[in-house]
Amino acid sequence: MSRSRRLEGASRGALRVFVGAMALLGAAVAFAADPDPARAREIVQAAETKAPDTVAAHLELGRAYYVLGQYAEAKIEFETVLRFDNLPQDLLSQVEIYNQAAKQALDEKRALTGFGYAETGVGRYRVNSTRGTDALGGGDRRDTFYNARVGGGLNYALQNGYAIDGSLDYRFRYYDNPDSRDDSDLRWRLAGSRSFGESNLAVGVRGRTSYRGDGDYRNDAGLFTDYRYRIDPDNQLTLGAEYRRRRYPEGRLRDRSRTSADASAGWVRSLLDGSGSLTVTAHGGQHFATDRPDGNSSFYGATVALDFTVNNKLGWGTFAWWERDAYNADRVHFHPDALDNSVVLRRKDNLYEVGAYLVWEFAPSWTLRPELLWIRDQSNSVGFNYSSTEFWLNVRKGF
Repeated sequence: MSRSRRLEGASRGALRVFVGAMALLGAAVAFAADPDPARAREIVQAAETKAPDTVAAHLELGRAYYVLGQYAEAKIEFETVLRFDNLPQDLLSQVEIYNQAAKQALDEKRALTGFGYAETGVGRYRVNSTRGTDALGGGDRRDTFYNARVGGGLNYALQNGYAIDGSLDYRFRYYDNPDSRDDSDLRWRLAGSRSFGESNLAVGVRGRTSYRGDGDYRNDAGLFTDYRYRIDPDNQLTLGAEYRRRRYPEGRLRDRSRTSADASAGWVRSLLDGSGSLTVTAHGGQHFATDRPDGNSSFYGATVALDFTVNNKLGWGTFAWWERDAYNADRVHFHPDALDNSVVLRRKDNLYEVGAYLVWEFAPSWTLRPELLWIRDQSNSVGFNYSSTEFWLNVRKGF
């Protein structure tokens, strides 16, 4: 191809991008004043002419999808340029938070955007009968609990697609049974990110402090990286990796301290014209540098989540999580059928969690959230078999 033809092709490409940018800008200006479905469709059509992949363009397109009720596409679009942690698990609430942040950034010209929440409710916790819980005398226990949760996140936009985000999340659960320990859990995150084109890369630190009963605490802290790629309006690819230390500073659980390295890969798919979302994630890694009697362990697993919005006030979802843990040390384990109640084996665990939830926005920024969670720990060591079922009903206020 001659130099003149290459220049002509480049000029046409630049003109196409310019026309697309002007179309998107014109629709976006009108949309800010009147965010109705007709304006939203204009933005989507303008974006299809390949307007530049700027932060503002992604935010406007996310807002347009939100107005059209294509919530899965809106989430994919927002997450190309925005970072928030500790979001509610349902699609509708996540997109509402992102949409509010986009409004703050575009209409109010704010570099600092964010969200907050407060949540409380009551639930019922049951330890199910398993071979392990029956043998150790803990099966079929039922407790009522009361819980509370507060927190929020901030995202500060810098130049050229860079941003800094941080979050705090505190959870507390009180049991009316004096034999059950109360739960207290604080989670935090600080990260820097860069959006470029259809991609977003974040690197940061995060951690957690949890009360484990009898005055013992567990501290987690680690370095992580997370990558998102918008394949097209309906599909998103995610990759992640983390190196962290879990430390029990003192007490009876100190031997459980360990270091972990893990990686994950996921796929998000829009369903039913954006009213639903499918997420599939695989993960694996290694626990090491530990004094646990069972030694180091390798693990791998997967998560599948489905979320559906009935309308802009009602949504529901379900998920299933599985992990396989294989330890590297043979040792003596309790076994009720053995002559001396013990057996030598190398421990292998299969861990399962299955949950379902419903979200109803009964007033602006107020939601009612019934949730159900089933947990099953299955092990070749009898003492590590466990199962529980939890149901709770929470009210959440978003800010």
